[in-house]
Amino acid sequence: MAREQKIDRSPVRRYFPPRKKTCRFCERNVRDIDYKNIDILKRYVADRGKISPRRLSGTCAFHQRKLSIAIKRARLLALLPFIED
Repeated sequence: MAREQKIDRSPVRRYFPPRKKTCRFCERNVRDIDYKNIDILKRYVADRGKISPRRLSGTCAFHQRKLSIAIKRARLLALLPFIED
């Protein structure tokens, strides 16, 4: 029996540099995040009800703190649910 020859397939690795995440609030020059603006807050809450972290959302530390406080206030006033069913 003849041995099968291995085909040398070197994997082609393409390098995609990670895109720099920028804070959307800093781009729009927003200082305070309003807890009554639910359309904006829903973007930063996952389907299970968790607040998305900075490394995923791209917000800066200053606006992440403001955002989490606004989400928590909206939850207490029943504008946002604690858990999606």
